[in-house]
Amino acid sequence: MAQRDVERTEDGRHIVVDGRRWRASDPSIPEALRAELVAELMAARRAVRDDPATARPRVQDAKVALGERGEPWWEEPTEAGRRDRVAAALRTLARHRAPDGTTCPSDAARAVFGDGWRDLMDLTRDVARQLARAGEVEITQRGAALDPDEPWKRPVRVRAVR
Repeated sequence: MAQRDVERTEDGRHIVVDGRRWRASDPSIPEALRAELVAELMAARRAVRDDPATARPRVQDAKVALGERGEPWWEEPTEAGRRDRVAAALRTLARHRAPDGTTCPSDAARAVFGDGWRDLMDLTRDVARQLARAGEVEITQRGAALDPDEPWKRPVRVRAVR
């Protein structure tokens, strides 16, 4: 494979690959979570050839979770933009950790909101409930699926739908 010419713009918001400009990932994503999101993005990209109908939404979710699509990460997000990015992060992390693993809603909050993640956990839990109602993820506690409309009494996890 040929070496690519990659550079970052002065403001850090974009990268230039072989003369073409692309939005850079959000630098506030903790490195461990970034690595998971990128790993899922690469797996989804590899799957596009064999199953584009399933793989393309995975690529979209990973790119939104990384801040490479959707509302620009350097601008003040709207409520809808926050929700979209949290939903994408929850789905991407749950898929990456599947089939046996789960993700904590706080992992998605950390990926999207950086250091201010604790202040937005209510929004993150609400998005997780919406995704569970839509059948996109399951909310679990000690391995058992929960009804998304019932109150949660202790920490929960999110897993990809089997």
